[in-house]
Amino acid sequence: MAARLLKGVMIAGLLSLLAACATGARPDARPIPVVTDPAPIVSGTMRPYQIRGRWYQPEEQPDYDETGMASWYGDQFHGRPTATGERFDMNALTAAHKTLPLPGLVEVTNLANGRRIVVRVNDRGPFVDGRIIDLSRGAADALDLRRAGVGEVRVRYLGRAPRLGGGQVLQYAEASPAPPVPAATPPPQPGPMTQPQSRPAESSPPAPARAGVWVQAGTWADARQARRAADHLGGSATVEEAAPGQFRVLVGPWPDAGAAERSRRAVISRGYPEATTISGV
Repeated sequence: MAARLLKGVMIAGLLSLLAACATGARPDARPIPVVTDPAPIVSGTMRPYQIRGRWYQPEEQPDYDETGMASWYGDQFHGRPTATGERFDMNALTAAHKTLPLPGLVEVTNLANGRRIVVRVNDRGPFVDGRIIDLSRGAADALDLRRAGVGEVRVRYLGRAPRLGGGQVLQYAEASPAPPVPAATPPPQPGPMTQPQSRPAESSPPAPARAGVWVQAGTWADARQARRAADHLGGSATVEEAAPGQFRVLVGPWPDAGAAERSRRAVISRGYPEATTISGV
């Protein structure tokens, strides 16, 4: 009798310890949502499909837990139907994944700062090598990776999503908060009635270089195309006239070459392979 009682006490103590470890690991975190009335998997979203010559096989993946690169999408798709038929809301906490059940819930952690959210997966994508999830603009903002364009994240599948919503912010803690980077603004252009009079070259002092390192996404002969590129990149992307009839898109400024190089790679990944870093623009 005493042995059974001692065994029961030991088991209860072990369970209490495990519970304390599970709840004490993230004292500032909100609990993972519990879905009691899951939405059914949308018909047709679990069939194999082909994109750009590559086949994808959606399937149940209860143990899905991967680390990789995340990107985000916003204005261009706002209001359009997703793979589930839901309307894409760029400000909601949603995401696209290539093979997880739809709709589903995943936990996404930004490995650069520890921010952690739950998003509703209701779309397919991203179809770019090396990326494992495409976040809504709202989700990218919550993780603080929208300005960089892409970021390394951990994605963990939680299961089926509720009939509505399901996204929430779990943790805003930052491991190493970065100082805010001021947005770049194009220099004022003189109007047609205020063009400066020409002067000898030796009497014209050079324009002071602007501090920081910049990423030049590319140059365009059409100002409207340059503006569309800047809108696509978002964040601190701006357009300025580099030469008569030539418009360039700049992202920055960044405080050092390392930060600028990370931004350059992010710009390249968003479809601008000629992006380069420049200083003193």
